[in-house]
Amino acid sequence: MANFIPEETIRTIENAADIIEIVSESVVLKKAGKNYVGLCPFHSEKTPSFTVNPDKQIFHCFGCGVGGNIFNFLMKQDGMSFPDAVRMLARRCGIEIPTPQMAPAQKRRISEKENLYALNRRIMEFYQHMLMKSTKGDKARKYLNRRGMTDRIIESFKLGYAPGSWDSLVKVFSKNKMPQTLIQKSGMIVTKENSNRTWDRFRDRIIFPIFNSSMQIIGFGGRVMDDSLPKYLNSPETPVYNKSRSLYGLHAARRPARVDKKIYIAEGYFDVLALHQHRIANAVATLGTSMTAEHVRILKGIIGKQGQVILVYDSDAAGIKAARRSIELFKKEYVDARIMVLPTGHDPDSYLLEFGSERFVELAGHALGIIPFLIDSAVKKHGLSIEGKIRIIADLLDTLAAIGDDVERSLYIKDLAERIGVDEVAIIEKVRKISKSEKNKLQVLEVHGKNGPVDKKSSGGKGIRLEKQIIAMLLQFPEIVPEIIKRNVIDHFEDKNLRSIGKMIILKNTAAGEKKISGSERNNSGRIADILSSISEPEIRSTVISLIIEDVDWDQSGCNKLLTQFENSCKRGDNDLLKEIRAAENNNDHALLLQLLKQKQIQARKKYLVKNTKVNHDKLVKSRI
Repeated sequence: MANFIPEETIRTIENAADIIEIVSESVVLKKAGKNYVGLCPFHSEKTPSFTVNPDKQIFHCFGCGVGGNIFNFLMKQDGMSFPDAVRMLARRCGIEIPTPQMAPAQKRRISEKENLYALNRRIMEFYQHMLMKSTKGDKARKYLNRRGMTDRIIESFKLGYAPGSWDSLVKVFSKNKMPQTLIQKSGMIVTKENSNRTWDRFRDRIIFPIFNSSMQIIGFGGRVMDDSLPKYLNSPETPVYNKSRSLYGLHAARRPARVDKKIYIAEGYFDVLALHQHRIANAVATLGTSMTAEHVRILKGIIGKQGQVILVYDSDAAGIKAARRSIELFKKEYVDARIMVLPTGHDPDSYLLEFGSERFVELAGHALGIIPFLIDSAVKKHGLSIEGKIRIIADLLDTLAAIGDDVERSLYIKDLAERIGVDEVAIIEKVRKISKSEKNKLQVLEVHGKNGPVDKKSSGGKGIRLEKQIIAMLLQFPEIVPEIIKRNVIDHFEDKNLRSIGKMIILKNTAAGEKKISGSERNNSGRIADILSSISEPEIRSTVISLIIEDVDWDQSGCNKLLTQFENSCKRGDNDLLKEIRAAENNNDHALLLQLLKQKQIQARKKYLVKNTKVNHDKLVKSRI
């Protein structure tokens, strides 16, 4: 699709969109100089290293190295393809993408996702009609009324009803002559293997459309109105529906959750609707799957570092088990998660109907943190007999050892010791053994790595740091390019990646010739976008983005000082090498001497090439004059 969207249109969309606005929908950002920073949505971190530069319209995480422009962010965050990201932003900005002349097969392939979104909307409208306008929906409407669902909630969440017949939706598809391949990809009908027989996936169920952040319908859930099994049924994953990244109700919960810095995670559709019905709008549910790391990162991006997630689970054993499964994920992602266990016999829906929202919020205020919840659960599970206490400690050892903060770990050990009546020192000693074992494993990994010994020689020495600064200067202050060329600075670089990046930037600037970009930083983003688009290697691209995004103000004087510092560093390097050669000669270390002489030979060859390049450059300049 990228080949069918004119480059000019892509640049127009990129310039019209606001990267801060887009990223802020998923990440809580705070101003830090020229940049904005927040917790990275793509990896676990306690301290914000995710940086967005609004002037250059790029982002970069100094923790995991992910970075790029506004399109790259949407592709990574929402699992979009590049064409989908461009189209989504075009719609938001009110920019029309010209439709090129394409073969029918190309059009079908390119528009598959958009056709699926359109098909899902038509399916939703059919189910809505069945619920609200057809006599077939009488039973479903009465059921929803009994559950306390108001017309406001039914309309807001676009609830529907799937009739009990086997082919209600099949007939709709057939009548409208919809493409069979598209119907199959929607997952809304089931086809028997080795047969042409098809039937509706959902029958005699309340239907819950599932929306993405752009308010497009990506899938459906269905619930029975009696004791039939399965109670809940979800549509399968499709090109537009990924369960590990989707949460029911997130489209409605995002804004209030951002304001309150708190979000409730319930188990079912009706739990979410009940919470919204009682004006607790910051509530979501998973979609037939356990919580995933992607879910947690999405939520962390919304509520921020100081935010809180409250897991609302039933009081039965299954609810407790579900809560325990989710805990490790939240710990790894450094999210403050609380466990709210409802009184016996209640789920969120029934509790709210009986006691109301004020009591619910009050109860949520007493929700236990992760470690207190685990301690409480272990005590209830094993009891306080001698055997029970042994099992309690065994259950909690790994959890206590994994706590990174010494003070926090000490306080929880003290609490546990007092709770079960065991000597605190004994628990500390057991935890210390576990911690020591883990530390030894970590040290082995640091020395040997996953695939063998690690070379500890650092690539981040002073010389490399200066080279990176020069690249950053080139990217952010293109006026220095003539001076860089004059001094042949790039040819003296030791790091081959930085050398190739430097030459590419100079080439891009030289190719621009007399064409000068206007002085605004916003237009400067076009030059940067051009540079980034020419880099295919992810590692080099990440390096360039990290250097572009640095918050440094360059001027001619500062640039010249840096170049002089780099040249002096190169001279010192030559002198240091000569000293090492003399020392090797004096010590009769022939092996080292041979190695150093080879290094000197390489340097001499490089100097010759640099000098030759300078001569040719001077001749070219004179010929132009």
